[in-house]
Amino acid sequence: MASHIVGYPRMGPKRELKFALESFWDGKSSAEDLEKVATDLRSSIWKQMSGAGIKYIPSNTFSYYDQVLDTTAMLGAVPERYSWTGGEIGLSTYFSMARGNATVRAMEMTKWFDTNYHFIVPELGPSTKFSYASHKAVSEYKEAKALGIDTVPVLVGPVSYLLLSKPAKGVEKSFSLLSLLGSILPIYKEVVAELKAAGASWIQFDEPTLVKDLGAHELAAFSSAYAELESALLGLNVLIETYFADIPAESYKTLTSLSGVTAYGFDLIRGAKTLDLIRSSFPSGKYLFAGVVDGRNIWADDLAASLSTLQSLEAVAGKDKLVVSTSCSLMHTAVDLINETKLDDEIKSWLAFAAQKVVEVNALAKALAGQKDEAYFAANAAALASRKSSPRVTNEEVQKAAAALKGSDHRRATNVSARLDAQQKNLNLPVLPTTTIGSFPQTVELRRVRREYKAKKISEEEYISAIKEEISKVVKIQEELDIDVLVHGEPERNDMVEYFGEQLSGFAFTANGWVQSYGSRCVKPPIIYGDVSRPNPMTVFWSKTAQSMTSRPMKGMLTGPVTILNWSFVRNDQPRFETCYQIALAIKKEVEDLEAAGIQVIQIDEAALREGLPLRKSEHAFYLDWAVHSFRITNCGVQDTTQIHTHMCYSNFNDIIHSIIDMDADVITIENSRSDEKLLSVFREGVKYGAGIGPGVYDIHSPRIPSTEEIADRVNKMLAVLDTNILWVNPDCGLKTRKYTEVKPALTNMVSATKLIRTQLASAK
Repeated sequence: MASHIVGYPRMGPKRELKFALESFWDGKSSAEDLEKVATDLRSSIWKQMSGAGIKYIPSNTFSYYDQVLDTTAMLGAVPERYSWTGGEIGLSTYFSMARGNATVRAMEMTKWFDTNYHFIVPELGPSTKFSYASHKAVSEYKEAKALGIDTVPVLVGPVSYLLLSKPAKGVEKSFSLLSLLGSILPIYKEVVAELKAAGASWIQFDEPTLVKDLGAHELAAFSSAYAELESALLGLNVLIETYFADIPAESYKTLTSLSGVTAYGFDLIRGAKTLDLIRSSFPSGKYLFAGVVDGRNIWADDLAASLSTLQSLEAVAGKDKLVVSTSCSLMHTAVDLINETKLDDEIKSWLAFAAQKVVEVNALAKALAGQKDEAYFAANAAALASRKSSPRVTNEEVQKAAAALKGSDHRRATNVSARLDAQQKNLNLPVLPTTTIGSFPQTVELRRVRREYKAKKISEEEYISAIKEEISKVVKIQEELDIDVLVHGEPERNDMVEYFGEQLSGFAFTANGWVQSYGSRCVKPPIIYGDVSRPNPMTVFWSKTAQSMTSRPMKGMLTGPVTILNWSFVRNDQPRFETCYQIALAIKKEVEDLEAAGIQVIQIDEAALREGLPLRKSEHAFYLDWAVHSFRITNCGVQDTTQIHTHMCYSNFNDIIHSIIDMDADVITIENSRSDEKLLSVFREGVKYGAGIGPGVYDIHSPRIPSTEEIADRVNKMLAVLDTNILWVNPDCGLKTRKYTEVKPALTNMVSATKLIRTQLASAK
């Protein structure tokens, strides 16, 4: 009975790792304290899988920050600015790369494929010196072995590692990262040799870039890399794991003919077309790791359907060579349903988190081997049937309204330059207007107030008065800093998606359904299980209250439909775009209510628009079309004088700039401070953008406080490619994860830099 798990969440069922990391970073605990928490988590995960009967248990999927950064450490590819002097990389160098420190900025962080996880992007060049500098993979293998558990060590594959890297600062953009293959493979060989010596019999290389659109040159790199590793891998079973999409036919051909490889892993949830490739040709004598249990959602598996898929694959790969697996690492799903005390039994019966998915994988493996647990399968079938027929899932009225959207493309009546003129007459903003993205620091005190209100320990009156006091404080701070367009700071919100989901129908919430986003930061995605509608206004009271405290414009703050969709666990019983249109209609009502309440600037965040982009170019146009359409639905009904802002995060915008223009927002703020040049190059290359734009002038993900000169320099760089009358000045994201001791000086410097440049512009005139 062969079962396998691609990877497992690291944070712990109650976010133990998060709290240990933050305590260590704050200097409240030692490296030994942190290591103890990590060791306990790893051993409990291995024991849990072993106890559930899993045969191929992964090791080295644990990380203090990110698995790509772990690989950078393994290869000793530390950028020069961290002044690393060699030897085994310690926590201080490791965390400086991840988070920056007082003197040095962090490495860039970007999306891991199309998930909500972020990895630290390696910075490489012709002069990068590689050396075996982190023995983590080997020590974790040995650690599991000491517990009596033989694991499959997991490494990010060499080719994917290079394809996910970027040329370091000062290196030609055209530099071929794959030219470094010959420099990193010797280190991979050293790691493999040590793993073999420690007793490993299997090794897993994650090569997810195989599902992307690759050219012949990139595919050739896979062939040569594994040919080069072949002799080092002798005597080991080698699994190449792919995930997140169908694997294109050419890549499948390359993968299945790699030398020295024993086994291939495929995502059969998002890669259903891969099944056709497998059925038409699968190399004989090789293992097929069939990813039939969804690693990226929280729905219980359809066990009967998975079993029949597996049975059909047995005929292809052979009974003894078929291994039941997850579609990808389980790190993209919540940890354990056992910790959910608030969900009702009906909804709970429809779900499976990571711990439950481990059990599902094993149940399928047993069923394949002729030991089917009939009661378990029957309970699963009953739960699926109840989800299909539940009246909580369907709302006729919403279905009708969404169907009626098909006929129009929902554009505002006037073009953007005419609207901006009307808005300027109304708002009367200075040149280079300043603003922030939305949230202000969420203090311990503020979290306490929200927690106590939720637990009914304080009355609604006490809660409202505490939140009003906080808003008034945030408004005063912004007025003292002389910021032009204000925000209320979002003190009433726990999370930019959860806050809305809690007030929309069709959503359910978990108590501990946390998923790692980056480093110690976790998010708790809502579960969209049914049709979505908005029973009551969600933000109008707070926005109106905040606007009454100031004569400056106060932004209404909403999360856009595509972001709500992409940051939730979405129902898998209808196309994603249908759910998105339903959310768009709910947000449209809110936008119109805010406008009616006198709010003249409304921001509809689409932080996650780009991350929903399919991994393959052939599917981009369809996604962008419905995503951008959903955004326009939300605000197509407002007056010209109402200024619609949107905010976007972590993006390579270059390839979707035309869709961004097509969103037709009046002002867009963009998080770009960790990848400045990339964004500005779009405009340098002559893309005409007539709406307002605020590329972030400093990175809020780092505790570092940028100087006035540094910010002025950034703004000047932007003015070299963008018109003075459309540029806005703002941080690159919300400020809720920062402390006031960081936020005030940073914003002071931001406003000073802006005033300095305004003076220069005026005297130049």
